[in-house]
Amino acid sequence: MRPLLALALTVIPMFAIDGSGPSAEIHNKAVTAKIFLPDPEKGYYRGTRFDWSGNTYSLKTKNHEYFGQWFPKYDPKLHDAIMGPVEEFRSADGGLGYDLAKPGETFVRIGVGVVKRIDDKPYQTFQTYDIVDHGKWKVKTRRGRIQFTHELKGPNGYAYRYVKTMRLVGNEARLVIEHELKNTGKRKIETQQYNHNFFVIDGQQTGPGLTVQFPFELKNQRPLRGDAGAISGGQISYTKALETGQTFFGEFAGSSKASDYDITIENQKAKAGVRVKGDRPVSRLVYWSIKTVFSPELYIDLAVEPGKSTKWAYTYDFYDLP
Repeated sequence: MRPLLALALTVIPMFAIDGSGPSAEIHNKAVTAKIFLPDPEKGYYRGTRFDWSGNTYSLKTKNHEYFGQWFPKYDPKLHDAIMGPVEEFRSADGGLGYDLAKPGETFVRIGVGVVKRIDDKPYQTFQTYDIVDHGKWKVKTRRGRIQFTHELKGPNGYAYRYVKTMRLVGNEARLVIEHELKNTGKRKIETQQYNHNFFVIDGQQTGPGLTVQFPFELKNQRPLRGDAGAISGGQISYTKALETGQTFFGEFAGSSKASDYDITIENQKAKAGVRVKGDRPVSRLVYWSIKTVFSPELYIDLAVEPGKSTKWAYTYDFYDLP
């Protein structure tokens, strides 16, 4: 299996893809996905919020595009200058060992590296920290599959081997994202993980005709932000289109059943749908949307003792609406 590098030139209706970097393509007869590769020097994304693997700037089926650039300004170190089904690990204090580090000392961001704490304030999600050790990345690709491996030895007994595999199933419009996190250190790893799911379906403006359905009732943990959306049982829909500068945002309780990690998204204007299933209970749910993108974010809990490993997976089924 050999890496495949290419320049990223895909254009979507709202924004051209800014910047460039090493990338790979996986495909079958139903899907073509283009993915930026982790690279400390030339990578498209070099921030410290998101896992560097799986930055998917385009995923096309026969009739639809599901991802793309949703932000108007690009900077490789901007915390959310990233696309597609990208993921973040978030421990209780923001990063592994953040609460143990004094200003100037280091902590761990899984899928990113060893980073430096800058002050005595709580961890800042939207802050880009200095990376002092990127760890070791390996990438293997073949036609319908790409595998990322990240190995890191950090401070305070934290170390891991993280493997993410993105694979297309046969010639179906199905993407599976498989993960394995092995704790190679001396301290227990406890963290949450979620997929941000930056959906940009055919460049459509977020608004009426878009629905996001969950199999459990959505119970607010905080008041909703914005008035463009409506909640009914387990469904999010829109009463009006979001304009530039507007947001519809909510935080909801999760579910104790793994079978409730099951999202059905349909865009009636684009005539496109996608179903996303996971294999872990949902610890909490965040939903965020602006004019150019919408993101159902389902968190899961992970706990890995030293010498042990854990696995989890997400499955995406893409389909056309009649």
